[in-house]
Amino acid sequence: MLTPRGLKGKQYRVTGNTYPRLGRPPKKSRKVIAALAGLLALALVGLGGVQLYDIFTGKDKNASAQACATPSGKPLAAPTPGETPGAPGAPAAAPGDPHAVPQPTAVTVNVYNATTKGGLAGRTAEELKKRGFVIGKVGNAPAELDKKVPGTAQVIAGPAGAGAGTLVGSQIAGATVTADARTDTSVDFVIGDSYNALLDETQAAAALALATKPSPAPTATGSC
Repeated sequence: MLTPRGLKGKQYRVTGNTYPRLGRPPKKSRKVIAALAGLLALALVGLGGVQLYDIFTGKDKNASAQACATPSGKPLAAPTPGETPGAPGAPAAAPGDPHAVPQPTAVTVNVYNATTKGGLAGRTAEELKKRGFVIGKVGNAPAELDKKVPGTAQVIAGPAGAGAGTLVGSQIAGATVTADARTDTSVDFVIGDSYNALLDETQAAAALALATKPSPAPTATGSC
């Protein structure tokens, strides 16, 4: 190392093994990239907040209903429980449907007594008549059923009177409804050993509603 004249070299000699280094000045492009990255991070945080808000406020459910819209543009909905078929004010049953529950005035009931207690068939027929049923035959049960019905009653109807059988069966608790090969819509009401009386009309209406209640619609799982 050269030392200027008149100066002692030891006073200006650089010692040690560390020297300061000058870095390159930062470029503008790096600042721009850093700013964009910050904006992107803020946007992602905002989007996540909106999605959480939708989840907690239930907007996701509305979106699912719109996604599962019918071709007409209306969203699918669970069927609204209607009035019991066969009850006053109920919607008309589909013509020709044997399982549709008719009005009592359209049902002919034959009342038979399969017990040893006298007079049950007549009294029961009178009660059914008061409820609007048409009464057909009244008397003792045929030999194949006489003293062979251990429950409250056995209700018998053919394929064409399936709905009528459901209606008559709802008039008494614990009735057994069976089918035979008859071609008309008449119903046999066979009184059994455990029979005491018909349900009152309110209880009978509730039993009919339960018997005709449709199966619940499957719960939506996020797909149509």
